Amino acid sequence: QVQLVESGGGLVPAGGSLRLSCAVSGRTFTNYAMAWFRQAPGKEREFVAGITSGGGSTYYANSVKGRFTISRDNANDTVHLQMNNLKPEDTAVYYCASRNMAYSSFSSRAALYDYWGQGTQVTVSS
Repeated sequence: QVQLVESGGGLVPAGGSLRLSCAVSGRTFTNYAMAWFRQAPGKEREFVAGITSGGGSTYYANSVKGRFTISRDNANDTVHLQMNNLKPEDTAVYYCASRNMAYSSFSSRAALYDYWGQGTQVTVSS
């Protein structure tokens, strides 16, 4: 059974930092592209950042480019999201997701990810 477990969310003031982690079990982690999405109240889930299976390429939404960094630790089956200079508009539930096909290319479309974590709340106060 594939499981994704996120951790690291919390409440921070604007300008602060948080590091999210997502531990994956039940599949060969190194074969799958990974991504982070987020969903704010009353809004649709949106792509935040993605990383290829080998970690050689990363992709970011324009709204977080230059502030967030996605990385993966293939030795420990974990993907991270370092979030710096947080803004109130970053407040959302953050989800990690695993691409639905091994060795597939990166995508920002949520429909192409078949396993999701339970979500972790990030709240940025102004």
